[in-house]
Amino acid sequence: MAEVTKEQVEEAIKGYIEPHLEKDLVSAKCVKAIDINGDGVKVQVELGFPAEGIVDELAAQVKSMAESVDGISSAEVEMTWKVVAHSVQKSLKPIDNVKNIIAVASGKGGVGKSTTAVNLALALAAEGAKVGILDADIYGPSQPRMLGVSGQPESKDGKSLEPMTNYGLQAMSIGFLIDEETPMIWRGPMVTQALEQLLNDTNWDNLDYLVIDLPPGTGDTQLTLAQKVPVSGAVVVTTPQDIALLDARKGFKMFEKVEVPVLGIVENMSIHICSKCNHEEHIFGEGGGVRMAEQYGVNFLGALPLDIRIREETDGGKPTVVAEPEARISQIYREIARKTAAKLALQAKSYASKFPNIVIQNN
Repeated sequence: MAEVTKEQVEEAIKGYIEPHLEKDLVSAKCVKAIDINGDGVKVQVELGFPAEGIVDELAAQVKSMAESVDGISSAEVEMTWKVVAHSVQKSLKPIDNVKNIIAVASGKGGVGKSTTAVNLALALAAEGAKVGILDADIYGPSQPRMLGVSGQPESKDGKSLEPMTNYGLQAMSIGFLIDEETPMIWRGPMVTQALEQLLNDTNWDNLDYLVIDLPPGTGDTQLTLAQKVPVSGAVVVTTPQDIALLDARKGFKMFEKVEVPVLGIVENMSIHICSKCNHEEHIFGEGGGVRMAEQYGVNFLGALPLDIRIREETDGGKPTVVAEPEARISQIYREIARKTAAKLALQAKSYASKFPNIVIQNN
């Protein structure tokens, strides 16, 4: 009987399409080694995104594919993941200690963008990544309340700030530096300067992902972010109704213009489930996010129900992903987080840290 070749095992593994990457693990360059020993094989897989919740299931899929090869009776699968830095806008350099920045945006207010941003950040952390969140809404900072964090950040050197932490998340917001009820009566340039300082003067500790909760709209702050902040990708949050989708399109087009890839669309408040009788109703319309994703050729990352618990838990300072980790809603957030990180993993890597800084001096 002919010996089994590495190519045969590779071919078999190609039969499994990984649902988050939407391609097979060989094409996605996740299969790092295949060692054949007699009728046994050892496969090493390294994903480019955190996947704590699905590694066992994935390993079982790869194992069954490898064992389907004639001549292989047992397969051992080693499944790991590693997050690398991905490329950002051409004119910008990545920020120290932050591998990837993901902007969460919406064309208009009231679509649950901040709630989605905080639960997305917590879901990425639950999947095993090191995550931070920057509240870029200077006029209406909501992350301190949502994360149940109060007090002021420390400054060890009088120049930079230590991030506040809760639920394993590093956080920074103008809300930590001012009284909750003080209005920010600032003009645009002051807002953009404050955003840059919050981002650059915070001692982020070795983050895989920094989620930026952007204010709604396509104004000054969003433009600053697009021009001065090295963003690896954006997530657009919308609700199914036509007016919200119209504004989400503007947000989408803005990112397109400034060369920030949109990783996908999240449809919030997609369906209402009656808490009394469990009747399901699409009160804001149906399928708008999916249609928009198809129209622009981007990913539909997931749909979240209109559920009173999401609002209550976030208002209470303990968002759903940490308040009820086993709940169906938390699982949806984690699935959205995995998809977002997987789409980012398929993008070009950043080699900025590999290149030395070249300084030309006139002597």
